[in-house]
Amino acid sequence: MEKETMQQREQRIRLFWTASNIFEKSIKNRQESTPFVFYEGPPTANGLPHVGHALGRTVKDVVARYKTMQGFLVERKAGWDTHGLPVELGVEKQLGISGKQEIESYGIGQFVEKCKESVFTYEKIWRAFTEELGYWVDLDSPYLTLSNEYIESVWNILSKVHQDKLLYKGHRVSPYCPSCQTSLSSHEVAQGYKDVKDLSATVKFKRTDCNEFFLGWTTTPWTLPANVALAMHSDLTYVKAEQNGETYIVAKSLVSKILDSEAKIISEHKGIEFEGVAYHPPFNYVKIEKGHIVVMADYVTETSGTGIVHIAPAYGEDDYRTVTQNDLSFVNVVNQQGRYTEAVSDLAGQFVKDCDVEIIKLLANSNLLFHKEKNEHSYPYCWRCDSPLLYYANDSWFIKMSSLKTKLLENNATVTWYPEHIKEGRFGNFLENVVDWNISRNRYWGTPLNVWICTSCGHEEAPESIEKLKSLAMKSLPENLELHKPYIDEVIFSCPVCQDEMKRTSEVIDVWFDSGSMPFAQHHYPFELEAFKKQFPADVVIEGIDQTRGFFYSLLAVSALYTGRAPYKNVLSLGHVLDEHGQKMSKSKGNALDPLELMHDYGADALRWALLVDSSPWNPKRFSTKIVQEAKSKFLDTLENTFSFYHLYASIDGYKFNSTLPGKQTKMDEWMLSRLHSTIDKVTTFMDDYQFTQSSREIAKLIDDVSNWYIRRSRQRFWASGFSEDKRAAFNTLHEVLSTVCKLLAPFTPFIAEHIYMQLHDESVHLQDYPKPNKVVINDSLEQEMKDVVKIVELGRSIRNAESLKVKQPLAEMVICSNGHFDAYQSIIQDELNVKKIHWTENLAGLADVSLKLNFKTAGAVFGKHVNDLKKYVENISLNEKETLISEGKLEVQLSGQSFKLDKTHVLTETHVKDGYTLAKEGTLTVLLCTQLTRELIDEGYIRDFIRCIQDNRKKFKYPIEQYIDLHILCTSECQELIVKFIKLIKASVLVQDIVFVSTFDSQHVIKYELDKNSLEFTMNLK
Repeated sequence: MEKETMQQREQRIRLFWTASNIFEKSIKNRQESTPFVFYEGPPTANGLPHVGHALGRTVKDVVARYKTMQGFLVERKAGWDTHGLPVELGVEKQLGISGKQEIESYGIGQFVEKCKESVFTYEKIWRAFTEELGYWVDLDSPYLTLSNEYIESVWNILSKVHQDKLLYKGHRVSPYCPSCQTSLSSHEVAQGYKDVKDLSATVKFKRTDCNEFFLGWTTTPWTLPANVALAMHSDLTYVKAEQNGETYIVAKSLVSKILDSEAKIISEHKGIEFEGVAYHPPFNYVKIEKGHIVVMADYVTETSGTGIVHIAPAYGEDDYRTVTQNDLSFVNVVNQQGRYTEAVSDLAGQFVKDCDVEIIKLLANSNLLFHKEKNEHSYPYCWRCDSPLLYYANDSWFIKMSSLKTKLLENNATVTWYPEHIKEGRFGNFLENVVDWNISRNRYWGTPLNVWICTSCGHEEAPESIEKLKSLAMKSLPENLELHKPYIDEVIFSCPVCQDEMKRTSEVIDVWFDSGSMPFAQHHYPFELEAFKKQFPADVVIEGIDQTRGFFYSLLAVSALYTGRAPYKNVLSLGHVLDEHGQKMSKSKGNALDPLELMHDYGADALRWALLVDSSPWNPKRFSTKIVQEAKSKFLDTLENTFSFYHLYASIDGYKFNSTLPGKQTKMDEWMLSRLHSTIDKVTTFMDDYQFTQSSREIAKLIDDVSNWYIRRSRQRFWASGFSEDKRAAFNTLHEVLSTVCKLLAPFTPFIAEHIYMQLHDESVHLQDYPKPNKVVINDSLEQEMKDVVKIVELGRSIRNAESLKVKQPLAEMVICSNGHFDAYQSIIQDELNVKKIHWTENLAGLADVSLKLNFKTAGAVFGKHVNDLKKYVENISLNEKETLISEGKLEVQLSGQSFKLDKTHVLTETHVKDGYTLAKEGTLTVLLCTQLTRELIDEGYIRDFIRCIQDNRKKFKYPIEQYIDLHILCTSECQELIVKFIKLIKASVLVQDIVFVSTFDSQHVIKYELDKNSLEFTMNLK
């Protein structure tokens, strides 16, 4: 039967989970347990999942599975973010229309229905991605932000915000996307900054009363047609300076940067002296009643520009406030598409951000351009459509988050953040500078803002429920009333104050308010109470770092508005997944990895393990296909091979685990069980602190020890004939290790853990408890001893590699210098390194000698004039003093009647090893390997390589490992003599029963081999 692939296995296991309701059982089994509350941030299903989603979903699943196995009730409700501009833009593209005018021509009702249809365009792909990844979350009953129940809960929150007088409408400058034709909130803007090079201009503004020019500076030349004022700081010092026959006014401290060295300073003035001075605007497109004068503003600085700032009230918050405070005219020459209006006759209809060059040309033609240059700066782009934003004066609805700043900071103080620096850094700084939330959007597909306004007296009503909506409506409403636009706009109230009509304000709300409402709205709170009470606040929220000012903030903000409490206890902020060169992944660059393809090629476990073990999830992660490939080959395949070894020999011997038959444990078994339980202890400690990378690395080290040490050193026990107490102990130990490792791994790599555990126990590992360490079997000193033994073996191998001596080649002797006692492990070391004899010593006298020389670079500064005396002292140092200095790292010496401390850094050491030996050292361990080869050793080396050839061919011909073979050999008399000499070794190593020397072969399966430069042929026959 052909072996199933990793992908076939994972599919089989997914089908098993579904058929047996394993996910549902894992929750049902904990119904009476303490809840561990987990919130799923809602993705939008009208886009494809990427590797960043794979990281987020993997970490979420690891936490949820781990806490479930620890005994908690972890309910996992999926959610879909269904509203907003990404959906609208997708539908516009699908319909071949663009912009609000074309949407309204198409019909708002039809457009909204199309949006509703398109929301789940990629839902099947998301579901397949989620299921293939092994992420257990309830996809069959998710919360949907478009549902009436969800919207009703959001309305309830907004109604409270309105009642608390925190919701208001204001005309102010807000970030605005001309492509989407709607404003954005400050936390949305924070997600879309790019470093760009834009033109800046220094412009000549001529005074009306004399032939002098204010030099005004702007980084947005496109705003100059709407200039209303110039701003200066009242306390800054300005100068009038003459250059090339013209007089300019600039900040004194910036003269050297702006004017030529030949410029002549005429006079100095405080900024206040220019207050009210009139000037001619650079353009005369718009006539204004009040403006084109100098005003004072505290935000003007002398750190850049000219110290004089151009003011255009419609395109900057400071500008708008300054014009309002000085009662100047308001001017706007840009329409909602971000294009100049007819007022700007030279550039009408052009997108303003594309007009900087044209504006500068017009200034130059009028001799009003003093200087231009390109400035690199950070500029906001729309996080949805990637268009450059404008700061634009609009009527918008705001929530007074600034009044809740203290509460937000207090609530954040109760939260544990991973990584910790985000709490007071990126997130804390954002809260410190929190501004009012621009909650409204002039769009169509979203939760309608539930504010009705009287057309006569301006009275406002914000219904908190559908029942309240029905009670206020002038006409009876249908039971299945659609709460979206345009249907909700048809609902008219009767004003309780003046009895006139009340109509709903036309806006929908920011989708981030939808997301931030999910702790309440997912359970239809407060209309349904039971589920919510058990599920608030969250124990953990897990999303990417880009959600710091998105989902994380909106959750905190909405909860502060609604309950005054923090909505979560722990926040896991995951770093971006970058390509292998550290660049952001994108399809346009061709460096994006498709998580579905990675799972199809290497399996979900490999992808999950690669995302976790490679680097901490908090950091930006360089990621590539190679990392996933290595996760499979180096870890998962090692675990698979370890289990295959166990399964093969358990099948041969008919072994069944029986806890009442412990067998006779060896020191190797005791060490293995100690390693197992100390790993459980470490993994649990790390996992309780959400340290997934450290946890996975501990498990990886354990698997490596099982495969490359325990099984390597225990093979003969499994191979032994019969079923001794020793063999039973080996099987029992490996059975316990594999069973427990499956439980340890179940949250990380759920498929292979299930695959192995089912074969060991015929039960799902995901219905088991997470293992707890048995402190009784943990033996730290035994683990340290074995670690030192492994290090001794590694040092021996390093010598063999350096001397090009294969392990098959026996060596005569190894000398080990150590303070420890490793006699009990001598046979292990001998077998691993293929040495005939080991000699233990506490010093290397007669084999290696260390000579010392003074290191003048380090000693000179310390010993000064005594350095030459020290040199002589070191050259004649006694053996005991030398050993003290080397072992303890320091030595007290007397020079010219004074006491000095000599330490290791003051000397250079050189080791001289006895001929025929090679030395290797690490820490307190030193080994010498005798590398001289006798004829006897060389001959044995040839035979051991011949044994390797026989073993390789046994595997090639797929001979059962427990069956004996006969060898028929055709070779020279010299070869025959050599083989006969080592016949016992051959028979013991490869289960050979008879070796027959022949003069010819009948068989076609003749294997050719060269033994000690002599040609040899042999065949193998099963007994």
